[in-house]
Amino acid sequence: MDEKNSKSTASGSSSTTSKPNKLSSSAAGTTTVVSRNTTQSQPIRRMLQNFLLIWLDANLDESEDDYKKSIQHLQNIVEIITTFKDVDECIDFLSDIENENVLMIVSGALGKHLIPVIQQCPQLVSIYIFCDNQWIHERWAKTMNKVKGVYTQIEPICDALQIDRRKCDQNMIPISFNRIDPLFMYTQLLKEALLEIEDDDAKSIKELVEYCRLHSDASGVTLEKIEREYRNHTPIWWYTGPYFIYSMLNRGLRQMDVDIILKMGFFIRHLHQYIAELHREQQSSKAAMPSKFQVFRGQGLSIEAFEKMKKTKGGLMSFNNFLSTSCNPDISCEIFARPASFDENSVGILFVMNIDTAICTASSTPFVNVKDVGFYDDQEEEILFSTHTIFRIDKIERIEDEHTNRLWQVNLTLAGNQDDDFSKLTAYLREELVSVGTGWSRLGSILVGLGEPAKAQHLYQLLLEKASSDGDKAQYNGELGTVYQSIGEYSKAITFYERAIDIYKKMSPQSQFNLATSYNNIGLVYNNMSEYSKALSSYERSLEIRKIALPPNHPSLAASYNNIGVVYDNMGEYSKALSSYEQSLEIRKVALPPNHPSLADSYNNIGAVYDNMGEYSKALSS
Repeated sequence: MDEKNSKSTASGSSSTTSKPNKLSSSAAGTTTVVSRNTTQSQPIRRMLQNFLLIWLDANLDESEDDYKKSIQHLQNIVEIITTFKDVDECIDFLSDIENENVLMIVSGALGKHLIPVIQQCPQLVSIYIFCDNQWIHERWAKTMNKVKGVYTQIEPICDALQIDRRKCDQNMIPISFNRIDPLFMYTQLLKEALLEIEDDDAKSIKELVEYCRLHSDASGVTLEKIEREYRNHTPIWWYTGPYFIYSMLNRGLRQMDVDIILKMGFFIRHLHQYIAELHREQQSSKAAMPSKFQVFRGQGLSIEAFEKMKKTKGGLMSFNNFLSTSCNPDISCEIFARPASFDENSVGILFVMNIDTAICTASSTPFVNVKDVGFYDDQEEEILFSTHTIFRIDKIERIEDEHTNRLWQVNLTLAGNQDDDFSKLTAYLREELVSVGTGWSRLGSILVGLGEPAKAQHLYQLLLEKASSDGDKAQYNGELGTVYQSIGEYSKAITFYERAIDIYKKMSPQSQFNLATSYNNIGLVYNNMSEYSKALSSYERSLEIRKIALPPNHPSLAASYNNIGVVYDNMGEYSKALSSYEQSLEIRKVALPPNHPSLADSYNNIGAVYDNMGEYSKALSS
């Protein structure tokens, strides 16, 4: 979303350039003000925003009306305000910040001496001088490139702050590229996994609120409002409002934070479903977008990400969150892209996106006009797309500008998930993931594929703690075993597989297939540990169960014979290995299509055994 300016008069009454839609009276008072005038032993907990607002002024007085009115204005923009009276404490706090952008309000008297010291801090994005004498402080402030202005009233600070807040959020939306980033496919499958999860909504809302109370400094008023009024407003209203929802969701998906994704899964699903439903309504009305149109998005992009993008020209890219765009190119360029070009660590990007509504329909990529359904009146002609929208990169060219050479236009065409390249990339992985179940279980497997086994382990541990049925407990123990196996912690893997086996043994005959899988998994671990006799015992137990539970030509029987063959092969018992490989091949010939890669594996294994036995002519013919 581009900026939505909310301005108030000195008297505290609302005089807005963008007014809230359907805002209830309890929307005010949503800020947590953290006063840092004494040393605290515990670090501030923060995970709801991509940015922090710091206010430094030696004369701050929380009892004064001016201070209270200023906080009331700021509370419409930020969730957490951290105030300081002491310069050294402020610098210490700023130095400890690593992942968030910092927006800072500072008095003129302190700012004159402090800003030259801190303005090179990479996490510090914008500084606003708040003083009584604008003329005096403007003279020195002009030389400080991070100073956005010198102000004598809080209202224009709020206007500037609102824009910079949106820049922080917009610049941090996660993006992936398929030709450079091998994780591109998994980020797309992540979307599918999240949208198929069906949780109890009332329980999920309560758990989100409780989680935020324990793990963040979110305002109690905001949390009570969410718990009390969540169903009274649309998901887009919450997403575009001055709450932590947007930033927290952005942060969770960008960092693949399991805790946040777990708690916000219901909201991701609600927002997508609402966009899809409203898309159908809007496109069947007189206000429908034309069959082909353009939207724009301005943002900063790190130099590293921009280099990846240039190498991916002609390939696919994905915005891995809900995507805010505008029909107004001037707003996108002047307010978001051009300012980002002056940051030495980034380039300014104006995305020009060509949209074909037929592709949107075919690929289930819904979009909506936010006007009348968002928190604010829409002056930007905002179009919001559902999560993980895929584009093809058509053209990248520099925008001529006399003040900067770091401003670029990138032309994109909506590709959708029906794109041939995308379909080929994801079809095989999707087939693999079906075997591990749906929803949260699939999400864990995706995290492993994303190279995040620790996060997968954390997710499965949380799910195991919440599990109530024996089936779920057995499943999550097995999944934990798989995670530990993937990172080479074999003893832990065996422990969790054995726990799963103990549970499956007590369950109904329908669980026999899962019991066989667990024995097979233990066999894989022992084989990796070169404990071949134990591996063989586990594989044979798995095969016995599968023979009873499955039809005679099931692919899992072929897998069991193949695994037994591998163990005999490793033990040097080549005749037994050959027999097992041949049994596996015969089943695969019946069960699998002729071009299936597992058939090639079987022929290759048989050939290798003949080679080890010195029967080279047979090896060549296999």
